[in-house]
Amino acid sequence: MAYQKPKGTADILPGAVEKWQFIESVARETFKRYEFHEVRTPIFEHYDVISRSVGDTTDIVSKEMYDFYDKGDRHITLRPEGTAPVVRTFVENKLFGPEFQKPFKTYYMGPMFRYERPQAGRLRQFHQLGVEVFGSENPATDVETMLMALDFYKQLGIKHLNLVINSLGSKEDRETYRQALVDYLTPFKENLSADSQKRLVENPLRVLDSKDPKDKEIVVNAPSILDYLSEESSAFFKQVTTMLDALNVEYTIDHRMVRGLDYYNHTIFEIMSEAPGFEGAITTICAGGRYDGLVEELGGPATPGFGFALGVERTLITLDAEGIEIPCETEVDAYVVGLGEATNIETLKLVQSIRDAGFVAERDFLNRKAKGQFKTANKLNAKVVLTLGETELAEGKIQMKHMASGKQVEVNLADVHENFKKQYDLVVKSVEG
Repeated sequence: MAYQKPKGTADILPGAVEKWQFIESVARETFKRYEFHEVRTPIFEHYDVISRSVGDTTDIVSKEMYDFYDKGDRHITLRPEGTAPVVRTFVENKLFGPEFQKPFKTYYMGPMFRYERPQAGRLRQFHQLGVEVFGSENPATDVETMLMALDFYKQLGIKHLNLVINSLGSKEDRETYRQALVDYLTPFKENLSADSQKRLVENPLRVLDSKDPKDKEIVVNAPSILDYLSEESSAFFKQVTTMLDALNVEYTIDHRMVRGLDYYNHTIFEIMSEAPGFEGAITTICAGGRYDGLVEELGGPATPGFGFALGVERTLITLDAEGIEIPCETEVDAYVVGLGEATNIETLKLVQSIRDAGFVAERDFLNRKAKGQFKTANKLNAKVVLTLGETELAEGKIQMKHMASGKQVEVNLADVHENFKKQYDLVVKSVEG
């Protein structure tokens, strides 16, 4: 029986994995400029950490989590998102202590797991890049973090972006608005989708996020949460928009935008792509916001927070939609061709000497003829090929060929071992200048 990968997962193979590595390296470089540092959390987490953070009524907890009881009868789940585990890490390791920089700025990257219908850019094992900032109530933190997300996409060459923002206000504001929304939606209850009828009771704000056409039509005239913000919440959101204006950042305010997780308050945002390849469809590629009560919820001191997450798979799709080619060609500095059984040991020693000198090197292991080995060297884009036959081995010589120009010289085998860089430079620089 030939096994296949589990449904909703993907094998990331050579030729594709280099694209993933490129995105990750751009993220690391971008986040470093903003003084964010990486944290790595376990792939599985206590069920309560997620349910208390994300909310029992969310789709993630009620429908999508891969949860189970382990051999110690502990309720465990594969992590469905990254913020709650990072908050747990922040609390458990007392990263709020005086010895740590304030605000504490961190990022993570890795696989997340949700049991949902697989589709393009949304798998059951998917990969996120995310950032979290702890300890700042300053709206400048909201703006800086949103700018960092935009900067990341800019570094990748993605241009067709739209920043969309909203405010959910304080916990009290949300409760007031929640009641107003319920009062508005209740007369339409029978016309709502089955999911929205359930959400109307459990989590009314999620009705605003429904993709069902009937629901969308109903919520068009729903009250705006911006009309229910306290004076303090309105002032906070005004500072966010004023700062964005001061930095000439274009944005759209969407009062119907909500987040799918219960822990958000005040500023929330999404970055949407309008890339030509999406053929008119607007796709959310990054989302996040402020969550000032979450650290406290997980047993830490009252600590404001702000963060975002973006999907690596969706970023790859966006790059394709923008027509952006990611550099992922492999290039070998030197390929060693060994001809005859007697050269096997020396070829192994030689390729290791070249690697020890800091170069990328490969050799043949299949005892192929010279033609087959040179074919592989071409496929690997080898800059130089060193050919060692039994005659050269006996004489202590080796042929060194610059592949692009065809220039070939004979050098001492001992010199290659002693200082490959010097021999390499003599051949390459004499041709390439």
